[in-house]
Amino acid sequence: MRDDVRMATRLLHEMVYEAPAERVAAMLSDRAFREEVCEAQKAVSHDVSIDGDVASKQVRIEMVQPTEGVPSFAKKIVGDTTTIVQTESWSSPSHGDITVTIPGKPGDMRGTAVLVEEDGVTTETVDLEIKVKMPLVGGKLEELIAGLLKSALKAEQRVGVDYLAR
Repeated sequence: MRDDVRMATRLLHEMVYEAPAERVAAMLSDRAFREEVCEAQKAVSHDVSIDGDVASKQVRIEMVQPTEGVPSFAKKIVGDTTTIVQTESWSSPSHGDITVTIPGKPGDMRGTAVLVEEDGVTTETVDLEIKVKMPLVGGKLEELIAGLLKSALKAEQRVGVDYLAR
């Protein structure tokens, strides 16, 4: 299959919190929480900004991540560290559009985060489409990125569970 017509890789991940959606939305609006998540994801450095409030917000997270443990074919492309820029545009407390880019690298991740509460338990569903526009290795890189993002989301959930328990 030609790489330019290859389908993107999809990542669908759910994070369950024993808290009402209002508390989870407030957590996602808290700069301190977002900084804790960056630290849990072992970012070398990070910068978090949040404009707005729980009802409607713009979130921007720029972090530098080490690439140790990344396969050699990918390390040649990204280097010893890589900068990741995540932007979220929340039009309501329960729906955000997400874009993740790696400046200077071909590709991006786009999708949504949605909060749904049932009986006081909130599920945050992150649905991302990962596209890397590189002949031959694009699909391999997408799968690698999907695995790394899943690990990052698991770290975010661990921090979120601790945060909500305080």
